[in-house]
Amino acid sequence: MLLKTFGWSFAVTALGLVAAVFYGGWTGFGIVAILSILEISVSFDNAVVNAGILKKMNAFWQKTFLTIGVLIAVFGMRLVFPVVIVAISAQIGPIEAVQLALDDKDKYQQLVTDAHPSIAAFGGTFLLMIFLDFIFEDRDIKWLGWLERPLAKLGKVDMLSVCIALIVLLVSAMTFATNAHQHGGIHADKTETVLIAGIAGLITYLIVGGLSGFFENRLEEEEEREHEAEEEAKRSGKKVPAVVMAGKAAFFLFLYLEVLDASFSFDGVIGAFAITNDIVLMVLGLGIGAMYVRSLTVYLVRQGTLDDYVYLEHGAHYAIGALAVILLVTIQYEIHEVITGLVGIVLIAWSFFSSVQRNRRLAAAEGKDTVSNEKAEVSSGV
Repeated sequence: MLLKTFGWSFAVTALGLVAAVFYGGWTGFGIVAILSILEISVSFDNAVVNAGILKKMNAFWQKTFLTIGVLIAVFGMRLVFPVVIVAISAQIGPIEAVQLALDDKDKYQQLVTDAHPSIAAFGGTFLLMIFLDFIFEDRDIKWLGWLERPLAKLGKVDMLSVCIALIVLLVSAMTFATNAHQHGGIHADKTETVLIAGIAGLITYLIVGGLSGFFENRLEEEEEREHEAEEEAKRSGKKVPAVVMAGKAAFFLFLYLEVLDASFSFDGVIGAFAITNDIVLMVLGLGIGAMYVRSLTVYLVRQGTLDDYVYLEHGAHYAIGALAVILLVTIQYEIHEVITGLVGIVLIAWSFFSSVQRNRRLAAAEGKDTVSNEKAEVSSGV
């Protein structure tokens, strides 16, 4: 079953890594591998959420999500979106951006470098909002409790994440301007560019979040109606229908899933700019990662269970927060792409091993409870 579910992902991985070696040598191979792992890591919780929603849909809409949805995810967000970012930032046409990426790497690299402050400000602010909204939410399961408990209390203040993001953006722009003035290398208009790009990143996040919330509310309404129908069926003695959505409800589910995937694609694509400016390596790495996320979604649906590694979602969001900080720092200072990639991998690995240890502790506690109950039953029997 594992090969059947992940077969296409394995094939795409092999082809993508071979293409990376031919295109960029072993350095390209390493960058694509890091991007793939990063995309899987930051989108892991998205796969879990997708699986929980996808199992409610009928076979037609499941197939639609896993076919058309893959095309949208891989070729739409991971291929078109990076080109759009570069085209807008460098003020060139999308076709010209692709041609430069393939034919004139030096000029393309210079355009991306010139546009990097706006890309970093846009991406850093967007990623920072994802991290802040996660860390300020009061959750039943906490990974770093000493940090997450007080932050969850602070999160009760309305719009706190937006205020902090704007403050961080303002400080970044002012620091950037000060350093530029001292070195005499960049004019003040770049500070305005950073501010505008950062605000655009914030607006993009709010729009995506608003759309997700809209679709989620519609889905909750549909689920409430279905629940009422189930209760009525039970009272009348009729057979309770299976909770499998079709028609309008499934269509909204499909739209909701695509919005979710788009939001996670934003952080993957934007985070990739912190690792490499090479659009070819970026598409290869993110495409491989996107295939695994879809395969993982299918695997979770077919297994009928969600993952037990509860801290992975935390690790992914801490990785997003680290990328946000790194992007904002790179407005003025250069940080090696390998360091950027390893930060995310270390955080994900840490959260994974923490989850394994938690599961072992719970299993050991359950074993002790079972032994205690058995002894109590024997004693009462005597």
